[in-house]
Amino acid sequence: MPKQRITKEMVVDAAFELARQGGMEQVIVKNIAEKLGCSVQPIYSYCNNMDGLRNDVENKVRSFLQNYIAAHIDKNDLFRSTGHAYLQLAKEEPHILKIFILQKRENVSTLDDLYNLEANTQIPKTIANELKISVENAKQLHLNMLIYTIGIGTIFSITTPGIALNEIYAQQEIAYKAFLKQALDYGMQ
Repeated sequence: MPKQRITKEMVVDAAFELARQGGMEQVIVKNIAEKLGCSVQPIYSYCNNMDGLRNDVENKVRSFLQNYIAAHIDKNDLFRSTGHAYLQLAKEEPHILKIFILQKRENVSTLDDLYNLEANTQIPKTIANELKISVENAKQLHLNMLIYTIGIGTIFSITTPGIALNEIYAQQEIAYKAFLKQALDYGMQ
């Protein structure tokens, strides 16, 4: 039987699956080799260092997260359903959320920097049109909800046996109404 050729893509995919199932701490050469059914040599040949491989896994996590959110949103209720999608991800893929949250973000020194890095710049325009508020107020509303949703999603993903999803959604709705009131109040000034 001919030997299977191990590719860099196979190494990254195996590392991603290990991280997805057990967290980034599972991404070690021995575990990757075991998952691929090979010796550690092919892994070392593609990975000059583990930081590079972890970076590749983090990029795959970011892509997975974006695809997950896109697949779970309701286009008729984009804003609310995006928040719900993040919480659903926290329930179904807690390690993915943890890896995403803990990724090092270079050149971020303000919340505006973070927002520009993480958010789609079209979203505030959509929110502004739907709610009849300024784009700046819509951006602040979106930022507040992102911070809140990621925070409560993190809490949700690390609790055992777990807080009921409907309780988390209800809490998210309370925050949304408070942030919306603030955005509308600022719009009237």
